[in-house]
Amino acid sequence: MPEVLTFGEAMVSLRSSRALRLGGDVHLSVAGSESNVAIGLARLGHDVAWLGAVGNDEPGRLIQRTLRAENVDTSHLRFTDDSFTGFIAFDQPAHDITRVSYHRRGSAGSTLTAAECVAAVAPSARPEDDPSGTPSSAAPRILHVTGITPALSETARGATLAAVQAASAAGVQVSLDVNYRARLWTRTEAAAVLRELLPHVTTVFASDDELDILTDATDPVAALLSTGATEVVITAGSKGAWTHTSTGTIHQPALAVTVADSIGAGDAFVSGYLSATLDNLPTESRLSRATTTGAFCVGAHGDWESLPTREDLTLLTHTHGTALR
Repeated sequence: MPEVLTFGEAMVSLRSSRALRLGGDVHLSVAGSESNVAIGLARLGHDVAWLGAVGNDEPGRLIQRTLRAENVDTSHLRFTDDSFTGFIAFDQPAHDITRVSYHRRGSAGSTLTAAECVAAVAPSARPEDDPSGTPSSAAPRILHVTGITPALSETARGATLAAVQAASAAGVQVSLDVNYRARLWTRTEAAAVLRELLPHVTTVFASDDELDILTDATDPVAALLSTGATEVVITAGSKGAWTHTSTGTIHQPALAVTVADSIGAGDAFVSGYLSATLDNLPTESRLSRATTTGAFCVGAHGDWESLPTREDLTLLTHTHGTALR
């Protein structure tokens, strides 16, 4: 079993440097918060698996091929003839403004089931529990989920809750990135679902404007830590990030880089933080690696294409404009 398991919806992405209505060339790739995190972790040398459903179509094959090429375990990827692979389009209607259009309603990614997710995150450790008589692998160290998946459908919602509960019961650390999407559900709907997950979550990732979704408390961090989370990580863009634990708070400033594209920065941050967690590094080092991977992402276009390898992590310590010869 990999060190990290994550699941959700992966989509084909189309990117244009101008308004889509004008036509022209687009760049074809793949996108999805959870698959972005999986690629980020794999590039940093970790064993990671992505679970999800895609259509039995060419876009679905592109997603499978891309993840495999990035050394992400796709053994839990499911093809379906009953639904299509969703896609997402990015265009730039004005300078430095990115517009996102989704085409995902009824997509294969929304058909995730509780049975397949629980089987992946908390497999039986004893042959007698498996009708095939084959011993299954140990559970992953971390299960990473986002608030996007449960917003896709009722079945995906049930799958997320069941997987998180099973992971917690099996002693697996659970990472939750709020990743609120207003086009998928209201803040009230998100609050009702995500708060049900919190008792099973170890690490919470949220932007500073998402905390009210998780709790109504006047001191949201203290409230979240009291629910069972051991760390609450708050991101604030150019202001940096904070990790709150029962022993105190640590702040890490954002790295000074020229921003080319902010899409995917949160996923890059999470991949860096979880990587350092897997390496058993202290909180300061977790934040440092997370802000570094986030900086790599915003410095170039694409959700995941510019994410660093472990050897790349020191590159941003060089002076801007340095030529490495």
